[in-house]
Parts: sequence; structure tokens; C-alpha cells
Amino acid sequence: MLEKLIKRGPGQTVAYIARPEAKLLAETMVAFANADGGTILLGVDEQGQIIDYLTDDDVEGELVRAMVMCRPPVVTEWEQHQFPDGVVVALKVARSPELHALMDGRVLIRQGRENRPPSGEVIRHLAATKSSGDFEAEPVAGATLVDLDKHVLDEYMRLRQERGSRSLRGNLQDHLIEIGAMQEDGTPTVAGMLLFGKSPQSFLPQSGIIFVKFLGKDARGRDGLAGYGRRVELDGPLARMIERAWNIVREEMQVEAVVTGLRRKEMLEYPAFAVREALVNSVCHRDYRLSGRKVEIRMYSDRLEVISPGGLPGYITLDNIVEEHFSRNPRVVSGLFQWGYIEELGLGIDRMIEEMLENGHTAPDFEAKPYAFTVRLHNTREREPAAKRWSTNMNERQMRAMSYVEQNGRITNRDYRQLCPDVNPETIRLDLVDLVDKGLLLKIGDKKGTYYILK
Repeated sequence: MLEKLIKRGPGQTVAYIARPEAKLLAETMVAFANADGGTILLGVDEQGQIIDYLTDDDVEGELVRAMVMCRPPVVTEWEQHQFPDGVVVALKVARSPELHALMDGRVLIRQGRENRPPSGEVIRHLAATKSSGDFEAEPVAGATLVDLDKHVLDEYMRLRQERGSRSLRGNLQDHLIEIGAMQEDGTPTVAGMLLFGKSPQSFLPQSGIIFVKFLGKDARGRDGLAGYGRRVELDGPLARMIERAWNIVREEMQVEAVVTGLRRKEMLEYPAFAVREALVNSVCHRDYRLSGRKVEIRMYSDRLEVISPGGLPGYITLDNIVEEHFSRNPRVVSGLFQWGYIEELGLGIDRMIEEMLENGHTAPDFEAKPYAFTVRLHNTREREPAAKRWSTNMNERQMRAMSYVEQNGRITNRDYRQLCPDVNPETIRLDLVDLVDKGLLLKIGDKKGTYYILK
């Protein structure tokens, strides 16, 4: 696990400090505690190289001085690791339910690989969020270890190990306590129930997902009644719901065949990453204290909306949503990260926008209300003329033939002759043979029954 952190480089939840220095340590500890928590690697320089002269006395002395500089003190744990090139100390900082500052009054938050001072408005928003408590860490009344699904737990532990994460110590209950899924008395937490519960909705009815496919651009049909063609309620632990939700959206999406050069590619109505990111974010960052609302996926003829209960978390606003990162439910986020549903913290929104633009769509819309956050993906795409999407290494007749196939699904020799009435039949035949040889068309049938489709 530590080797992976070193290879990954500094970022939202990882910092490198080559030589322990109290002021920089305190700044990084405060920034991590106010944001999503993280790991400070002492003895590693900015290039990821391990220095060879770090001592226990260096670390302990500077760490004590750093803790004195934090108001209130930041809780940390540290472990020493010996490498061939030297010693690395991993200093773990948990996301804190309190707002922390330095002795001089500065408040810092972690943004990417930097510790930055937020604006006064952001500090007030962050303080209000901190004061609301840590709901995902609360015990689930009436739940016990029996209410967690062993198969789901086994899958999580296996995938966590495959990702190279640090091995958890002790028995299963110790593991669950360490990752914040269970309290010391054996009661599952809200995060534990959401991630591993046999039936999380029995304890947290608001934790489900509702999918609705509408027939047009509005929620109402022509008769004024609900105009939907499909409605599905999803339940179960988060990972299972994410997969089921994705499969349903995938089933309902239109698929377009696009030929580029010699390749035929299926283009989904919405980029897969953008949809999955919206789904994952909706369960990661929703406010589970809102007991009357589930995540809603609304699929219209022209757009896909994912509505998550609760306003934007922490100090996130519509203006800084791309640059900043804050998790309302860090234990849930960590669990889904270990599961592989989150590739890198803090980069999902950026990539969602990039995927939409690269596939010819407009950028996603984000709408924030006090008790709901909506991600809106539009399926409109600036289409090129069909012929331009194929290789220029074909003649004008062949481009017309390819456009005809795209519009009609198939073409016959007779269809092609009608498109090009002044062309010799042998030339027509050779054109079609050439398109088959290039891998653009597939020949179906024999003799008079022959026709061609996109390959």
C-alpha cells in the first residue's frame, strides 16, 4: 500500500514532506483534517525519492511541535516503514468533525496537492457542515453483525487486497471497526450498513434508488398523467445498487454505430464514464440524514438527470465544484474507492466534463438547491456529416454508399446502381468488394439475395 502511495504522487489525500518541519506539518495536518483526511509521507521528497537520513527523534520532536500549533489539536496515527533507501513515516490524519485552525488563526483546506486558505464564506459554510455531525459514523439502532452480508464483505476484502491496500489486522470485527463500518460494541455504523448490509433499506429506507424512464421531454404525458414507460426501485448495498442502476440505464440508452477508418464503434447515447460517475457520486455524497428522499435517476428523451438528496457538501459551491473536493461521507467514499468504483479522488467531475465534450455533447449541467443536487447530461450531439466520419481513402461513390447504409441499415448491388446510375456495373461490384476488404461492410447472403451491412 505504501509503495502505491509513493508511486501515485501527492494529491488530495497524500502529501510528501522530505524533512519534518513543524510549521509545514501543522499546515498539512489542519488542511487534511478540514477536508477528507489523508496520509503525510515523511522522508519522501517531491520527486517521490526516499531520503536516507530520517530519524525517530526528528519525527517525534517536530510532530509534537506541530500538534501544539493546531487549534484544536489534530488527531493522528503514525507508522514507520523501512525501505532499502531509507525510512518512511506514514502519518495518518482523519477527516475531523471539528473545524481546525493554526495558532495564528489561519484555516486551511486541502485542494489537490496544496494547502490553501479558503474564503470567509467557505469557512462559514464549512463550520456549519462540521457542526451538523458525522452521520455516517453513527450506530444503526437495532443492527448487529448478523445484518451484514458475508458475501459482500468477502468481495470487498478481496478487491481491497487486489488493489494493494494495507492488510487489515485481527478478526472481521476488528477490520470493520478500523474502516469505520462498526463501533467498538459491535453495532454497525450507517456507513457499514450502506456498504455491507444484507438489507440496508430495512434500517435506512432513504438509501435506495428510484429509476424512471419518461417517454418524452417532460414528466407528464399528453393526458396530464405520469408519462413514464418504466419505473424501477433499487435496494441493497451501495455497490450492488450502482451496478444495477448502471445496467438499467445502459439497457435504456440508444446505441449508434459510427465508422472511423476501418473500425466500427458503438457510441452510447451518453458516455459510460459520465453516467457511472454521476451514479457513484449520487450515493457517495448524498445527505443520508434526509429520511424522506431517495436518489432519483430520471431518463427523458433528451437528457438524463441524477438527483441526489442534500445540498452541496462542505465548502463546495457551483463555482468551485471542478477545482475543490469534499466528501460528506468519507467512509463510504473510501469503501467504494477500495471496491474500484472511484479511480482517483477529486478527479471525477473533471473527467465527466471531458468525456461529454470529447463525445460531442455539451458539458453537464449542475443544479444545487438547499436539499437536492442534480447532475444533468444532455444527449444532443453535434454530428458531422456521415461521410466525414469514415476514412478519406475511398471514392465519392463509396462515401454515398456508406451514408446510404447508415440511413437504411443495408445496401444491395441494385441500390448502389440506383445511387450511381451512370457507373458501369463492374465498377459498382468492385466498389462493394473494396468496402468489404477494408472491413467497413459485411457481405450477407449469396447471388441475388446478397446485401451489405456495416461491419
